Amino acid sequence: MLSLKSKYRTHTCGELTKKNVGEVVTLSGWVHRKRDHGALLFVDLRDNYGITQCVFDGGNEVLEKVRPESVIKITGTVVARDAAAVNDKIPTGEIEIKAESWEVLTNAEVLPFQVFGDDDSVSEDLRLKYRYLDLRRESLHRNILMRNKMIKFIRDRMWEMGFSEFQTPILTASSPEGARDFIVPSRYHHGMFYALPQAPQQFKQLIQISGFDRYFQIAPCFRDEDLRADRLLEFYQLDLEMSFVDLPDIQAVGNALLPAIIKEFVPDAKICPDIPHIPFDEAMLKYGSDKPDLRNPIIISDVTEIFRGSDFGIFANAIEQGAVVRAIPAPNSADKPRSWFDKLGEYAVKELGLGGLGYIVFADEAKGPVAKKLDAERIAKLREISGDNSSLFFVCDKEETAAKAAGKLRNKLGEDLGLIDPKEFRLCWIESFPFFEEDEESPTGLKFTHNPFSFPMATLEDLKTKDPLSIKAAQFDMVLNGAEICSGGLRNYNPEIMLRCFEITGYDEEIVKQKFGGMYTAFQYGAPPHGGCAFGLDRLVQIMLNEPNLREVVIFPTNQRGQDLMMGSPSEVTEKQLREVHIQVRKKG
Repeated sequence: MLSLKSKYRTHTCGELTKKNVGEVVTLSGWVHRKRDHGALLFVDLRDNYGITQCVFDGGNEVLEKVRPESVIKITGTVVARDAAAVNDKIPTGEIEIKAESWEVLTNAEVLPFQVFGDDDSVSEDLRLKYRYLDLRRESLHRNILMRNKMIKFIRDRMWEMGFSEFQTPILTASSPEGARDFIVPSRYHHGMFYALPQAPQQFKQLIQISGFDRYFQIAPCFRDEDLRADRLLEFYQLDLEMSFVDLPDIQAVGNALLPAIIKEFVPDAKICPDIPHIPFDEAMLKYGSDKPDLRNPIIISDVTEIFRGSDFGIFANAIEQGAVVRAIPAPNSADKPRSWFDKLGEYAVKELGLGGLGYIVFADEAKGPVAKKLDAERIAKLREISGDNSSLFFVCDKEETAAKAAGKLRNKLGEDLGLIDPKEFRLCWIESFPFFEEDEESPTGLKFTHNPFSFPMATLEDLKTKDPLSIKAAQFDMVLNGAEICSGGLRNYNPEIMLRCFEITGYDEEIVKQKFGGMYTAFQYGAPPHGGCAFGLDRLVQIMLNEPNLREVVIFPTNQRGQDLMMGSPSEVTEKQLREVHIQVRKKG
């Protein structure tokens, strides 16, 4: 490592210990905190590496006026702290610097908010406007440094696994699939636009066609979509692609990488060694989501047949109209007060959009309005699902609506009943996704569910004769604690099959050649079977650091309206700049 010593410092603010007692040292950093004890003035000096306490003789009017976050240089002698003054919370807590000389390098103005400590009352917009101050706060500074270490760890492991790192273009062509593109006007080509990449999908496939075998990059991606706590306009992903592989070969990378990175950066993590493979249909039935949190032990059951023809007319009649009934058990909840069940009923109506929430309480006997309408045999079957001393909640609706509502209720029950261990990490692979799904805006009423370049688990003949909605994709997601952190699969390298897949979604050969001409032409010259995936780095870091918001793990994020309040973007440009790229801005309205 290159020495950190310079004319400003002999040591950093995080490395001095009792072995340095007696040495004369020079430190430079920010005034983290000052404490005036009259005869003595204490200054906590902070840099990227830590904090060191410095002691000055009192009565120094100039130093007393130096504001917090001013940058100063201090020279003094390292002395041992008295036993009662030792701070065992920091590495330098056994020593302090008896200052002999000092110099103000830059003086800070009055701060818009306090950097010392973590004040949760500061608004997010104010924090983002002064992000360089926000990044000095201990928790956020630590998060960003941890992210840096994680990326280095990932990069090292990818090299060890035989991958080569390449960088793909940022200015590329717009794609008709996926989220909205960010477009960039061309100055040289009138009326033409580049697009920022939503992902380097086409380029990484072309890398395989070029014969490089195993590629990866820490790739910047851009999507002009609605924002929320777990989504940003620009983000980074570990992007990888491999030649001559099947699905298990690609998934082996995730199996090797994810448990290793969790173990490295969350030392007290409980990592389940089993990474199950769950078909999409099974995930939607058992968990009500294709992103199941397996830390939650609750399993959803289909009880449609139990209610079919029963005296519980609301469900029985709905079933005859095509509805299904999902049952969600709540273990050890039979002794909950009535108010608890009422609040869950309100949640079902207000948050899930349901007409109500039926339930049975299984104590010594089955209790509740639903139980009164069921015979003993049906009650016994439901008790097997619920277990004793538990409750069983019911959602009745069309299959997709019922599955999603049951999944959200499962998540809420898991949290409310304290069933989820925050130190546990559970991974799984979700597979066998439908290749197509219904879409009213598509010319054919169908669209791709995932990547349009995925390989269908079907022959060309199947694609011509079978119901497209029955076709599955050689596609997978990796899920960690209820969040999708990876998506990938095998790629469609057969031109005929690719054309047929696009035809099903309303794109004829000419459109495919126009939008994906580079890759389509490349397929004519020998494309290897290949596949890959991408891991969302921002979300992975967020989960591992247990942060509720992606902005807590990204160094310079935008706010929830997509604005960079620090740099003032997006912003207007001059009329000259607009003319140079042949653009006229229309008035809104």
